[in-house]
Amino acid sequence: MARQIHTSNQELPDVLDAPRKGSDARPQVDEIALDDYLVALGTRVRSVRAVRGMSRKVLAQRAGLSERYVAQLEAGLGNISIMLLRRIADATGVPVEDLVGDPSRQPNDWILLRELIRKAEPAVIESVKALLSGRQDPPIVPQPVQVDRVALIGLRGAGKSTLGRIVAETLGWRFLELNREIEAEAGFSVAEIFSLYGQDAYRRYEQAALERVMAEPGAIIVAAGGGIVADPVTFERLLAGFFTVWVRASPAEHMSRVRAQGDFRPMAADETAMAELVTILQSREEYYTRARVMLDTSDATVDECANRLLQIIRCYCVSGCPWQSRNRFANPG
Repeated sequence: MARQIHTSNQELPDVLDAPRKGSDARPQVDEIALDDYLVALGTRVRSVRAVRGMSRKVLAQRAGLSERYVAQLEAGLGNISIMLLRRIADATGVPVEDLVGDPSRQPNDWILLRELIRKAEPAVIESVKALLSGRQDPPIVPQPVQVDRVALIGLRGAGKSTLGRIVAETLGWRFLELNREIEAEAGFSVAEIFSLYGQDAYRRYEQAALERVMAEPGAIIVAAGGGIVADPVTFERLLAGFFTVWVRASPAEHMSRVRAQGDFRPMAADETAMAELVTILQSREEYYTRARVMLDTSDATVDECANRLLQIIRCYCVSGCPWQSRNRFANPG
């Protein structure tokens, strides 16, 4: 039988096992289906939270709910009112339909397509409708080859900024951290943007900063924020506009490097930090693996990792970009 939790954001009673009124008349299959749905809903909430790098405590605070309530929801132990579910959606910056919908009944890339349609001009929408209805042949769009543009993705502490800066200097390219560009766009620090305006506003600034960087000419290495995968449109633009490298490390090394930098933000200071970190890595892995190349920095020195990244970029340039023909490095291979 499906279990319930109290819909208040105050202290919650124990999860109830008592039969609901009229439950004897309800077919058992409905109860099983409801239990399965609540478990799936809790899994989606936990995944959305993890992809955005939020601890359960942070989500509870931003949604104005008790941490125990969020824990029970993620465990699939109760019905949640639509208003409280809306708080969860607002706190994570996702539409509420992404939490309640069944992903198995949606086409691939549905979230990306939906967001692109939402932002499209009316004429573009009409063209898409004509194409999908078979009234128009698909246009032949040449695929541009992006050159001299590298983006490093991965979780905080993997080494994106350190390695990107070293390799960019070696190559004579420009290096920038996307978070610094976001701060320039907003006039606030990243922490202040999240605190004052929330996840949604940060993602808008992130998309605007990326578009501005992409419009600037010249060879460049960009270190993207670990949570850029949370916005499908922004992440798709990054993948299309840059040669992407997933810089990864073991969870223990991620944590030790972040703390060695003196970063004790909520995730790093939480007593369940390691479990949260593993959850975040697992939730984001399917997105990070869309990068063209993976660079594992575990159990390796900075110099070793920088040399590997340099070789990755040089091999890419030999196979796909005209950088080598312009003789911009002296020692190929």
